[in-house]
Amino acid sequence: MHVGAKKIAAAGLLVAFSVIMLVLSSVIESSSLFFIAAGSFCVGIAIREWGATFGFGFLVSSTILNLFLAPNKIYCFTFGAMGLYLWLSEMLWEKIAAVEAMSHRTLKLWIGKYVIFNLIYAPILIFAPKLLFTGKMNGLAAIILFLLGQVVFPVYDVAYRYFQGRIWGALRVRLFEK
Repeated sequence: MHVGAKKIAAAGLLVAFSVIMLVLSSVIESSSLFFIAAGSFCVGIAIREWGATFGFGFLVSSTILNLFLAPNKIYCFTFGAMGLYLWLSEMLWEKIAAVEAMSHRTLKLWIGKYVIFNLIYAPILIFAPKLLFTGKMNGLAAIILFLLGQVVFPVYDVAYRYFQGRIWGALRVRLFEK
């Protein structure tokens, strides 16, 4: 199989997996955030396997396809936001890794990740709170959701890093054997 065709076929399978995860998030409501996060990890796979440009195209195409196929359209926006965070955090990691004489890389990376997360999360919390909270949003609920996001965000990021290092690291060897 041609290299370009193999890449497109593998990306198609990842898009299909992300769609299945979003459909499952609507079917099994109690685990919806887990399934959305699992689907968004496919964006990170595309970025790491084929680069930032391809990864961004993957994010856009999978979000659009999910909008057409997933039963709960609101989950598609959550998927898109999580995928956008992963894309931006991977770009940040590449920029930090490229600078050889940088001290405190891990601290700067985490500060950058929190900035990226909050640049995505805060506008959603302010302008589209129904994406996060189905009840009536008041000031106290907004503060609680903001603080909850600050606590849950590192869990998502660490889970993504674990997935990339352990699970995808083992799977990619089998999938991309020659």
